[in-house]
Amino acid sequence: MNTIVSASILSADLCRLGEELDRAEKCGCDHIHFDVMDGVFVNNISYGIPVLASVRKHTKMFIDVHLMITDPIRYIDAFADNGADMISFHLEAAPDPAAVISAIKAKGKKAGIAIKPATPVSDVLPYAESVDMILIMTVDPGFGGQGFIYESLDKIRELKAYLDSHSLSVHIQVDGGINDKTSASVREAGADILVAGSYLFKADDMAAAAASMR
Repeated sequence: MNTIVSASILSADLCRLGEELDRAEKCGCDHIHFDVMDGVFVNNISYGIPVLASVRKHTKMFIDVHLMITDPIRYIDAFADNGADMISFHLEAAPDPAAVISAIKAKGKKAGIAIKPATPVSDVLPYAESVDMILIMTVDPGFGGQGFIYESLDKIRELKAYLDSHSLSVHIQVDGGINDKTSASVREAGADILVAGSYLFKADDMAAAAASMR
């Protein structure tokens, strides 16, 4: 699989969001990563459905919605109806992960499942055949600008080995602390969707930053 660069608008200038979306597309980013935080599952609050609807109206880019919220099944229809192309949720936040995956698929959207740094890869493997993407968080979820957790590389390798041994074409996404240095490490380990926020939006040259992630 080719490397996909996903620009996390958590680090964008929200007062100029339309311009920031255009800049990400012009600079070669492939996806828009849309983080949703509820202040419960994580200690931060970001943005929600009205902002997603506005983003969808402005751009034709692929929108990857990352739900860091409790009991995510309650909001699958709303995020699907307002512009998400893929919806990922946290294994730790869903009492019935299979039901959440089914709800996402029923809306015709791609489904992803995410795990925190402390969650072992083995916990997510029962759902690998049902999803399009598995997200290995490489920082603790909730805030941007954190340092990369290098122990995550072993988890990426473990997941990649499992997917290959079972002939599963499932994307491995990484999110947190991704830059020109860590992107090389996660690609080598097996990740193919690389999410970056600060590294892209704070760069003097976003196009060069995006290219370095590939």
